[in-house]
Amino acid sequence: MSPFAGACIDANVQPHFRYNAEIRRYLPAAHKLRSIPDVEQQWYQAPGGDYRRDLYGKHYPGSDLEIVSRQLFDDTGVDYAILNPLTRGNIADYLLNSCICAAVNDWLLERWLDPDATNRFRGTIRVNPEDPKGAVGEIERLAGHPKLVQVGVPMQSREPYGKPMFEPIWEAAAAHGLPVAVRINGGNGVDYPPTFAGHAHTYPGYASFMPLNYFVHLATLIIEGVFGRHPGLMFVFADGGYDILTPLIWRLDTFWLSMRDQTPWVDRYLSEYLRAHVRFCSSAFDGPVDTGQMPRWMDFSDKADLVMYGSSYPHWSTAQPDTAVAGLDALQREKVLWRNANELYGLTVTSSVP
Repeated sequence: MSPFAGACIDANVQPHFRYNAEIRRYLPAAHKLRSIPDVEQQWYQAPGGDYRRDLYGKHYPGSDLEIVSRQLFDDTGVDYAILNPLTRGNIADYLLNSCICAAVNDWLLERWLDPDATNRFRGTIRVNPEDPKGAVGEIERLAGHPKLVQVGVPMQSREPYGKPMFEPIWEAAAAHGLPVAVRINGGNGVDYPPTFAGHAHTYPGYASFMPLNYFVHLATLIIEGVFGRHPGLMFVFADGGYDILTPLIWRLDTFWLSMRDQTPWVDRYLSEYLRAHVRFCSSAFDGPVDTGQMPRWMDFSDKADLVMYGSSYPHWSTAQPDTAVAGLDALQREKVLWRNANELYGLTVTSSVP
């Protein structure tokens, strides 16, 4: 496979520890011997394994800096990669969870960002949203690092992210110009069912419906006025789901219009908040099967301005750049492959295509 010829930013790469217990090296002494969920502790596993089979070897997939660099930059042709590691999702002991997030951040700096001679990796400050004070402290501790370009939280949450208890976290992120990336996490100790109506029976049911939880977070962020109070706040939903954005946001617009007296702080159609505050990472499974319909479909809700290429490497569903933008017109391809991410993360990619 030859590298992709054009400019490209991979906005969703998942680095791993070399082995599950490696995280303990980065934990405080009081927490080193605590019970910590395995990162793969989930009810739903992909039938052939969660990660690409060709990436298994001496180390866990996505755990070796040199191998990942070669496969992303040399083999695939990516210009920059945004690293967003898993933590351990929701854990009943919120202080332990905050220590785990801090340990993941220290590991990301020591093992990935600081040794990166290519200067093409960027990272995520993982925080525990159930500990707002601790999360704000973690953002303040690390926001000055030039290679940390966003704040990361799990999709799994016991409350929608528009609720007031989370706002200090979003305020701190916005104050430092850091987007907030929301992604499905692993190893959860305390978790709600993955669908709005309970547990799915199979992995396809989980994989189809779990990403749609983003819309509950997004709707409450708009309806509760969070985006209105923080005009610089950006959210990145990293697990796709933008294929159902248009009908749901249209439905939300309709209900808001008929009941505006309940949300006087929302001063425009809810769909009008998207461009200034929301981005999605692309998936090869989002969108119409007929690629001939893709350009028109992307025009609904201005999705070409909202979507960024994200391979989900080393996940089994890793999508190559050409696959992720199949059927799009030239301008849409550029926006998805690099322009949107370039602007969001303040990178320095320039188009190699006239």
